[in-house]
Amino acid sequence: MSKDIALKNSAEIPSVEEKGVPTQFIDWGLTDYQEAWDKQEDLLNKTVAIKSENRVNGTHLTTPNYLIFNEHPHVYTLGKSGHQENLLLDEQGLKDKQATYYKINRGGDITYHGPGQIVGYPILDLDNFFTDIHLYLRTLEEAVILTLKEYGIESGRYPGYTGVWLDADNDKARKICAMGVRCSRWVTMHGFAFNVNVDLDYFKNIVPCGIDDKAVTSLEKELGYKPDIEEVKVKLKNHIAQLFKMKLI
Repeated sequence: MSKDIALKNSAEIPSVEEKGVPTQFIDWGLTDYQEAWDKQEDLLNKTVAIKSENRVNGTHLTTPNYLIFNEHPHVYTLGKSGHQENLLLDEQGLKDKQATYYKINRGGDITYHGPGQIVGYPILDLDNFFTDIHLYLRTLEEAVILTLKEYGIESGRYPGYTGVWLDADNDKARKICAMGVRCSRWVTMHGFAFNVNVDLDYFKNIVPCGIDDKAVTSLEKELGYKPDIEEVKVKLKNHIAQLFKMKLI
């Protein structure tokens, strides 16, 4: 491949890269979705403002990069290309499920976020890495694929869709990680949702990502036991850092 992602065994992955693009890692913990969205927008806008200043004034100010993990209380989000009919709950149904609903400015259709799911928000200036959204998405997917491999789970991609799947080549295909991003002047926001110990029943209230004939799964369901989500976070952030050549701060 011309833009190959270097794949290495997990034993070769250091806890952080010794060299690489400085990137601040933050774990917001359990965070209200609207609050997290506002904080993302703020970080993105500040980064875009620096890039605009550099362009207008001919300066060379360094732009920051952030890798943010968090979990959300029960929430359904609909991307700008999505269809509202893929939410199968009315207002009362949302209240009964103690869930909220947002139309947002990422790509993709509808998805669910909730406790036990690692939601990752890389807010990166891709001018510091590579200016290729396709490669950006494939690299995020690869980090999840390598994390699953550490738990003995083989996963991959489903042709024509983003995200990470198990048994994507047969009728048992099931999705374990959804993705939806926004990019402004090569600065990214939104990201991925990796099902670790999440309550899968909440996915029954939507047509996940607009795909009505495929199942959704979690790491817990595939392993048959509840993994330590903090351990999963460490493995995942290390793979992201290695693949993107980040130096985590």
